[in-house]
Amino acid sequence: MTTVTIGIIDPFHQKSIETIEAAIPAEWRLSIAKGQNIDEKARALGEADIVFVMAAPMPASLIDAAPRLRFIQKLGAGIDRIDLDQCAARGIGLARLQAGNSIPVAEHTLLLMLAACRRLPLLDRQTRAGGWDKEAARGVSRQINGKTVGIVGFGAIGQAVAKLLTGFGANILYYDPRRAGSELERELQVTYVSLDELTAQSDIVSLHLPLMKETAKVFDAGRLAAMKPGSILINCARGGLVDETALHDALVGGHIFSAGIDAFEQEPPVGSPLLLLDQTIVTPHTAGGTIDNFKPVVERAVRNTQLFLSGEDILAQDLVLAPRRSAA
Repeated sequence: MTTVTIGIIDPFHQKSIETIEAAIPAEWRLSIAKGQNIDEKARALGEADIVFVMAAPMPASLIDAAPRLRFIQKLGAGIDRIDLDQCAARGIGLARLQAGNSIPVAEHTLLLMLAACRRLPLLDRQTRAGGWDKEAARGVSRQINGKTVGIVGFGAIGQAVAKLLTGFGANILYYDPRRAGSELERELQVTYVSLDELTAQSDIVSLHLPLMKETAKVFDAGRLAAMKPGSILINCARGGLVDETALHDALVGGHIFSAGIDAFEQEPPVGSPLLLLDQTIVTPHTAGGTIDNFKPVVERAVRNTQLFLSGEDILAQDLVLAPRRSAA
């Protein structure tokens, strides 16, 4: 059988590489970038027929470094870091894994909510340093129970977050350009409101929108100012959804109590003033990154690739760009 080369440019953990190796057919091989500079990535893609990519950007220059590339499989849902115009110009197919990481992202979202309510990293640092001021902690700590949580974006991840929250005794609002059906709203005990209503009423706002022209900096200075005084912002989606300078100012000024941030506009966020604040809980865009979930993600990616190679249709929910196939 013809050998298929899969290009890997993300800095995956060795266990993740082993998971990929166990999932691919015997006649496939991996070409793995030995470093994270552009030259090493280009070298890894030089003979790649397929690319499996998680979070690494794929600009036009990197796509052009892969002359044999025919198909890109995103190991997640977001495609804003892939040059779609260049893929289309080259006739390269592109698929994502819609809802593939929804459970770990939802769990991480809840983790950041709880940590932000209790300012957990700050308490951890103070306790390790010998501090034991329980009453000071009581004076600022909050609970989710009885609070209003607003979910912005109600796709698979937003719905998974709502499902987890049902056990916390929270009032759950949601906004999405497309309203969910009444049956799902009843099942998840959620209420549909406008984005302005959600912003004004929520004690905790959690973002789960894709990054597009229409959503870029949707939480700008004006919208942050419209949030309830003392509220919390959680972003496990894309950094570009939030004006980070305005968020910093809102945190320093005390209008926003705390923020849980898994996604930054620039990654890694070297020099970001948000990293210096006690009110922020930050993680390295790892909300979807659990070894438990990686195996089914990879298996689904392999299945989509097999469908592509055999000329069969990929599920419509996953297909982003149909490949250009030869007349033969």
